[in-house]
Parts: sequence; structure tokens; C-alpha cells
Amino acid sequence: MDDKKGAVPASEKAKALAAALAQIEKQFGKGSVMRMDASAPIEEVQVVSTGSLGLDIALGVGGLPRGRVVEIYGPESSGKTTLTLQTIAEMQKLGGTCAFIDAEHALDVGYAQKLGVNLHELLISQPDTGEQALEICDALVRSGSVDMVVVDSVAALTPRAEIEGDMGDSLPGLQARLMSQALRKLTGSINRTNTLVIFINQIRMKIGVMFGSPETTTGGNALKFYASVRLDIRRTGSIKSGDEVIGNETKVKVVKNKIAPPFKEAHFDILYGAGTSREGEILDLGADAKIVEKSGSWYSYNGERIGQGKDNARAFLQERPQLAWEIENKVRESLGVRALPPLTEEQGGPAAGKLKAVDNKADAA
Repeated sequence: MDDKKGAVPASEKAKALAAALAQIEKQFGKGSVMRMDASAPIEEVQVVSTGSLGLDIALGVGGLPRGRVVEIYGPESSGKTTLTLQTIAEMQKLGGTCAFIDAEHALDVGYAQKLGVNLHELLISQPDTGEQALEICDALVRSGSVDMVVVDSVAALTPRAEIEGDMGDSLPGLQARLMSQALRKLTGSINRTNTLVIFINQIRMKIGVMFGSPETTTGGNALKFYASVRLDIRRTGSIKSGDEVIGNETKVKVVKNKIAPPFKEAHFDILYGAGTSREGEILDLGADAKIVEKSGSWYSYNGERIGQGKDNARAFLQERPQLAWEIENKVRESLGVRALPPLTEEQGGPAAGKLKAVDNKADAA
């Protein structure tokens, strides 16, 4: 018995597979099933910067991935909303449309503007129930016209039954079921429309945990599974100017990452009213990569002094965005992270510099 019992010839199997594929394409559309051809080019994951150079590098691909679900969680006042608002500002710089679903009803519009968010282009919703918030999110994603949606926060997505019920009613698992159903509906649309969806989440304590961390996030386990990236953000210390506290030292750990190696950490400063000190990160990481020379308290680049002390060097780079962009891209290149797009004239790009020089010549004439 050389042949296996009932074995189908290879040519017959190929014909049957071709017929099945033709039937699937006819029923569900072209591209429903495809061969993973090794010769076909693999598309790079499109990303948007978080506004923090250190975090972009820790993420491994230069930012948060589009077409994926991202969860950012941490204790109160750790910088969760600041990080998402900075990401919105970066997406708007790329010409993207962003939406902010404010389930907590606590968005500080003035602070968002200080972080670079264009309020005229930002869509905002303050829903009454968790179902309404997730339906709005689903509709925006399905439209294909929104590039990024932020839900702030999962803990504030209160199910309708809980709002309509009495204060002491026990409704276990209601929010977890709501999130599980919503994510089942959303994931296909998110991937198809290449929309970045960020869920901000809060931390709760599990009672009676003897070993391991008692911390957990709200909304059940569904978000943990569906998220391609999970970021744990913590305040590690205070930044002082004399006796006055002017910001927080912050640590972000990449707890989960489906697009690059996880468990990397980023350390940066969040200044009150200004967000992440990007120029400060450029100086620190530039010095580590030997792109910026640090001699004593002096910072130098290409043999020219930038400033004495970090504050002066930071101010120097803030006034010269093109130079900051150049140093940042050299740091990114040295670490194998994709470069930032060129600056526009509004952002202080080279065209703006040329225009300024022409104006100065005209004034001199």
C-alpha cells in the first residue's frame, strides 16, 4: 500500500482550491483571501509621533501605529491626556483629522491649544453614556475620513443601564461586556480605514492579592487583547525652579507591543502648561548618541556652541526649529528609527528661513 487511502491528486487539489477562491472572491469581493507572496513588498507600518523623541524610539517604529488600537494607562495626573493631546497635534501637522471623545467631560481646551492642538480642526464629543461614546467612535472610524480617535477614558464609559438605575444597584461585568462587544465591532473597521484609536484608561486595585501587582485597568480584559500597543505612564518625580514645582519627571514603559520588541522604557520631563520638553530630549539623547557634544555645562553641535546649561540650550533650539529637527533626525537615524517629515514654513522650515533672509535683504536695500 504505497498510496494513502483516498488521497486526492495534487492537480485535483489545485483545481478545487482555485474554484473555492473564485467563489469566495465572487461572494465577498476581490482581496478577501490572498496568498502571502514572499516577492510582494511588505508595507511599513504607518506611524504618528507621540511628541516625545524618547518614547518614539522606545516604541521601535518611531511612533504610535495607524490602523491599530492603543491603550495608555496610569495613575491620576501622570500625563495620559497630555501624551494623547501631543499625538493629536503631531497628527494635525501631517494633515490628519482627529476626534476627541471626552467621556470624562474634563478636557482643558486652553491646555490643548498650548500643546499645539488646532482647536478649529479638532472634533470633540461629550457623550452621555458609554454606548453613545462607542457608537460615535464606530461611526467616525467607519467613515474613513478621521485619522485618529481618542477615547478619554474607558473608566468613564458608563453603561446606560447603570445611569438609569439606582445609585446602589450592583451590575457586575456590564462595562466589560460593553467594551468587549465594541472592540469586536471596531477592530475590522480600524484596520480597513487605517485609523489610530487610543483608549485612555485608569488604574484600580484588586482586593486580596497576596503576590504580584494588585493593580489592574478598568473595562475588563478585552482591551488588553485587542490593543497592539499598551503604555504604562508614571510620574517619578518633580521638576523644580527654586522652590516652585514647574513639571513632572515621567517614565513610560511599553508593556505590550505587537509591532516591535516590547518592555522598553522612556524617561522625559513634562512641563506644566507646555507638555513634553522635546528640545530637552533632543539634547539628552543627542549627547548619548555623540551627535551633540557636552563639555562641562556647555552644549555644542558641529563645533558651534548651542548654550551653557540645559535651559539655555533648550531655549536656543526652541528659537531654531530647523536645527532641532536636523539634530532629532540624526538621533533617529543613529538608532534605526524612521525620520520625521520635513518642516513646513509655518513650523519654521527651510522655506521660512529663506523668506526671512529675503525680507532682511529687502529691508537693508
